Amino acid sequence: MTSKKRPNLPQPTAAELELLRVLWKLGPSTVREVHSTLERAKPAGYTTVLKMLQIMTDKGLVHRDERQRSHVYHPTLSEQDTQRTLVDDLMERAFGGSAESLVLRALESKHVSQEELTRIVRLIESQEEKGHGNV
Repeated sequence: MTSKKRPNLPQPTAAELELLRVLWKLGPSTVREVHSTLERAKPAGYTTVLKMLQIMTDKGLVHRDERQRSHVYHPTLSEQDTQRTLVDDLMERAFGGSAESLVLRALESKHVSQEELTRIVRLIESQEEKGHGNV
């Protein structure tokens, strides 16, 4: 895990996470591009997407580049940093700060493939080698 300090931003809502996922996938995008991508999965109004991106800009979740005629939006944080923030919050609120409890519940809650288990074991071994071994 990186020790880089993350900005103190509000947690994105479920709807905001949908828009962030599009921006992480596409990279910096206009409202039209975000709307078009969302429309492929489920109906979304153009003005709704525009309003949500404006709210997300006000919250600091995205930045808006106004240098072009069509404004271009990009996420403030990377997908990994956002996930890390959400997991940290969930771990504190629901599991009393216990990474062990969080991981155990996650592994119990859904089928984990052999490939996923192998990656998890490698991550644990890597953490132990780095001296973060209270796993």
